[in-house]
Amino acid sequence: MGARMTTKLSFGGDWHATVTDGPLHITPRFTGRSVEVAPYTDGAERERFFASTFGSEPWLWDMPDVFRFDPEGRKLVGAELQMPYVAADAETLTRLPVMPEVQPGGLRADEARDFRTDFCTVLCRAPGDTSLGCLRDPGVLDKPLDACIGIAPDMALLIQDGSVVGWSLTDPARYLTPTYTDPDPAPPSPATRRLLTECLDLVTAPLLDDVEGGDPAAVARLRAADEALRTQHEDRRRADALRDMIATYLKDYGS
Repeated sequence: MGARMTTKLSFGGDWHATVTDGPLHITPRFTGRSVEVAPYTDGAERERFFASTFGSEPWLWDMPDVFRFDPEGRKLVGAELQMPYVAADAETLTRLPVMPEVQPGGLRADEARDFRTDFCTVLCRAPGDTSLGCLRDPGVLDKPLDACIGIAPDMALLIQDGSVVGWSLTDPARYLTPTYTDPDPAPPSPATRRLLTECLDLVTAPLLDDVEGGDPAAVARLRAADEALRTQHEDRRRADALRDMIATYLKDYGS
């Protein structure tokens, strides 16, 4: 991983994990609001998964990034990562941090106890949304990253000064899918790729400010995106995920 790579990582506070050579062989699921890298396929399985693992987890209104570890070997077995725009104080930037080459790897907790993580507050979008980078704060962009650890296909943790400071998802359109559903193995259609970019525009500033302010042109774009997704005959699984992504805004502002 290069001379600067640290094998022990901080998740904040005094909680640490060690990098291993075993990434997760789980396909990410991008619901539009979060990315799941987890084995469960419904709510009941998710509850059992949380009950049988340790790590970070949601609590009441607190929705941090989630990392779950197996108590036996203390290895990472799943994660749920929140998209920054679900938080009111998030910001969106059009540049990604300079990414080192992704090195596949897993994590082993240094000790079997729960901890808390913050969610990312900055969304960085590559041109055409071919990659999304989610950062803890804008200061991450002030200096280079030390490493990118690929914990699952196209999914990497971003490391700076020995700490996990964010994560990235390459080709997010490929992994679009409704909650608890595996993504369609077929490549996303060109229409889906275009509509992902339109939906991301609609749920982030500055266009979101216009939508919430009732600007007629912005509201018309919101309705048009929903109509295009509703009537798209191909790539239905991804289209349904994108409709879910904008559904709340359509309900609140679309009329």
